[in-house]
Amino acid sequence: MSRTVLVLNCGSSSIKYQLVDVDDGSVAAGGLVERIGEHGGHLRHEGPDGDLDRDEAIADHEAGLAAVLAAFAETGAPLTDSGVSAVGHRVVHGGDRFAEPVRITDDVVETIDALSTLAPLHNPANLAGIRVARAALPDITHVAVFDTAFHQTLPPHAFTYAVPEVWRTEHGVRRYGFHGTSVEYVAGQAAEMLGRDAGDCNLIVLHLGNGASATAVDGGRSIDTSMGLTPLEGLVMGTRSGDVDPAVVAHLIRVAGLSAEDIDDQLNRHSGLSALAGANDMREVHRRAESGEPGALLALDVYCYRVRKYVGAYHAVLGRLDAVVFTAGVGENDPDVRARALAGLEPMGIEVDPARNRSPGRDARSISPDNAAVAVLVVPTNEELEIARQTLAVTTRPTKTAFHP
Repeated sequence: MSRTVLVLNCGSSSIKYQLVDVDDGSVAAGGLVERIGEHGGHLRHEGPDGDLDRDEAIADHEAGLAAVLAAFAETGAPLTDSGVSAVGHRVVHGGDRFAEPVRITDDVVETIDALSTLAPLHNPANLAGIRVARAALPDITHVAVFDTAFHQTLPPHAFTYAVPEVWRTEHGVRRYGFHGTSVEYVAGQAAEMLGRDAGDCNLIVLHLGNGASATAVDGGRSIDTSMGLTPLEGLVMGTRSGDVDPAVVAHLIRVAGLSAEDIDDQLNRHSGLSALAGANDMREVHRRAESGEPGALLALDVYCYRVRKYVGAYHAVLGRLDAVVFTAGVGENDPDVRARALAGLEPMGIEVDPARNRSPGRDARSISPDNAAVAVLVVPTNEELEIARQTLAVTTRPTKTAFHP
């Protein structure tokens, strides 16, 4: 049986894809279709026999996937002849219905659609990719892998909000958490680095990218995480506010005449680093801070303080802590943020070695001093490989229903 999986990550106007060999983690081909349904569509594809980089009109996701299939044929064998064993689809929100990846059936599609009320910006785009891919590749098994699934191990005291019962029971208001696929992969890699079984490791995983989250991992299980009902809660992010007083919404409706939709848009798309520093890219924030811009200096202080606060809280939740693990774009590449986020935590056994922290590298590595009580690790994430692994695992197990209707 082939152990090659096509991983699809469909956004509202994009399709990211990779053809992954699960055994060695290599990528045979991959690329990005962007600006779907917009002016100036673009395809970038890297294949075994050449690359493509061209502008072309892409009306919808069906046209986008057709462009992907054509790119495979132009730069090597057609995808259908490449021995693909399955297609793994990233789905952002599985609610409390999906605790693990599942084979995609019509019933699964309907359930993901029903959950779109919890992720109106993400699930409909994920579904568009699923529907188009199932039609284009009908003879291949399709599997949904959910960002929220890893966090289905949260205990009730961690996922429950103290809100009216009808909100919780009829409207699904609770903590779900996100970045679960990334956290699961990184936690496994961190355990290997520590020479420990994943079931014997207590970790705090800091996924710091344009979206950012902190997760407390106890013996391979998520027991608390900073994102909540949506990816808005928790750490400061590129354009998202992270934690704010919920009364801000009612206050702005009263005093500023804003609608709930306006406020939701501002908190998700125009807050975070962008609101404080005028830029959502951390590299630009650093440039502005080095020039002495007060907003950028404040943004770095707020960002790193929020990370440090969550590390302290999750250390208390876990009791024993084996490692703090940085991952994703900022976490993997920004030594200044790493150092500032953990500054002052030395009495808790958490310390960064300055030379190791600033030493460049793309591989997984330790940046804490020798014999540190708590290891500090940098582990590059690989969500595509994790999705491919989980997808292949589903195809080799007996067919079953893995969600609760």
